[in-house]
Amino acid sequence: MTQSLLEYLVENEPAFRKARLPALYSDFQTQRTLNPDGYQANVSAWRRALGRIVGSGLAPSSRGSAPSLFVLNSDEQLLRALESKQYGTPLALGAVIREALAAKDLIPLREFLDAKESIYRRSWSVWNLASWTMKQLGVADMLKKDSMPPGQFVVVANVEEAGKTFSAQNGPAANAQSRFERTFTKAHFLRTFNDQLVDGKRLSETDMDILLRFLSRDKSVILYDGNTVKIKSPGEHATESADQITEEDASIAQLRELIASLTHQTALLGRRIDELTAQAKQAVAKSNRAAALAALRSKKLAESTLARRLATANQLEEVAAQIEQAADNVQLVRVMEASGAALASLHARVGGVEHVEEVVDRLREQMAAADEVGSILAESAGPGGVVVDEGEIDDELAALEGEEKTKAKEAERAEREERERREAAETRKRLEAAGDVPSGEVKEPQPESQKKEVQAAEDMMSRMSLNEIPER
Repeated sequence: MTQSLLEYLVENEPAFRKARLPALYSDFQTQRTLNPDGYQANVSAWRRALGRIVGSGLAPSSRGSAPSLFVLNSDEQLLRALESKQYGTPLALGAVIREALAAKDLIPLREFLDAKESIYRRSWSVWNLASWTMKQLGVADMLKKDSMPPGQFVVVANVEEAGKTFSAQNGPAANAQSRFERTFTKAHFLRTFNDQLVDGKRLSETDMDILLRFLSRDKSVILYDGNTVKIKSPGEHATESADQITEEDASIAQLRELIASLTHQTALLGRRIDELTAQAKQAVAKSNRAAALAALRSKKLAESTLARRLATANQLEEVAAQIEQAADNVQLVRVMEASGAALASLHARVGGVEHVEEVVDRLREQMAAADEVGSILAESAGPGGVVVDEGEIDDELAALEGEEKTKAKEAERAEREERERREAAETRKRLEAAGDVPSGEVKEPQPESQKKEVQAAEDMMSRMSLNEIPER
């Protein structure tokens, strides 16, 4: 069962809660003066809903035309599509569309395509001033009808969203692309971008016309003359070819479209050859000689056609490479010309070689004078000058060094005495732990190192005992 537009809005639009549906489907035009906030809330909810319906491709389209993602068809068919068994048709939808038209959120299709100036420009004509005055006095409301204004209207919000997506994909990247890669025919542009801008949905030809006019006239992202499209590059130098579509651009666009067409044809021929090969094998397996021969003949024709297409594609790619190289050469020459002009301007500001030599000579003279003045001041100490005795400084330094050496020796002696005291205490503990040796036991010979250690301990003990005898 096909989902109705109201069911789609209930699922996807937060403002279309079931509790709000009675108010949204009612004739809330009377709230314009009685409850302005409620009126604006209902109008805003319906304007967002209409934009979402169109952007989803679910809005009713003209008979025989593809669904549009940018154009709202305001007619009885739209009312029937929004009709609900419980709430009927939205009674204030006409007021919603008139409000959107007044705010330029909806623009008549033909007016959008034919406009020469940007849709964002607001010009205060006599009629606009009169309309504003009548609206302030409430006269305009009395002149409006309750019926829904018929026509095809461009949903500006949807176009703006697609434009943002296109700019995000191709704006900064255009700096890295050559002029050849940024130029398309209208048909080639449509095939390249029609499924990349609105959630994978395909744009109709009308949608593409709207988008191209918007990107060129209102956003200045591309150049477009009705047949050829060139994406602007922020890094491109301001030249005549950068501000308009030239014959070179038209030729490049046609060449690119032809190369793309041949590439597509070769891919199809390759798949056709694979299919015919499989058919021939199946016919041989079934002993169907006639079918196998027919498949092989078709395969040979396809292979011959593929070879011709590939040769043509290679030639065109060589031409494209030469065009790109020529364009690069032109750009290089322009850069060199600009660089030469910049150097000439800088040299003129410097004043020439003679002026530079004169400046350098004067600088050297002043530097020499400064050095001479410094030497004179250093040599003339004068009566009030301070004379430093180098001998006194050397004596003071020697005294400081001597103090440091004395402190170091005292610290070293204190550390040595402390270490000897600890060693003597440890030796005494070992001797006390060893005790007397029994008389009946034979002493084992001691190692030479142990003997030396015992002897050293005894000598230390004797010295300590002699030093501790008090004087009498």
